[in-house]
Amino acid sequence: MSEETLPPALREQIARFQQLQETLQAITVQKQQLELELMGVDRALAELQKLADDATVYRSVGSLLLKSSRQALLTELSERKELLNMRISVLGKQEERARERAKEAQQKLQERLRTTSP
Repeated sequence: MSEETLPPALREQIARFQQLQETLQAITVQKQQLELELMGVDRALAELQKLADDATVYRSVGSLLLKSSRQALLTELSERKELLNMRISVLGKQEERARERAKEAQQKLQERLRTTSP
């Protein structure tokens, strides 16, 4: 059965399923990017914690390195870590819901295809 011979409602259901898959993939990619950033923040925090309080440290601002205090960087990175963890948690929940919706849509689509096949 070619796509042109499928009933319009079935074509719409297929399109919706494909859209759900794309949404799920976009959420997953975004979550992975945030997880990578979180790993970098964790590494930076670990290195900063090894340093003495009066150590000279620099932070990257665009293409510049600016002198900063260790404590200011620890605070900034800790806040960034907290924000990243919250965003990852939210994306995890969105990913789970999107995965469930895609699975349900796939099951409905498979059932519909079984009933419309010759």
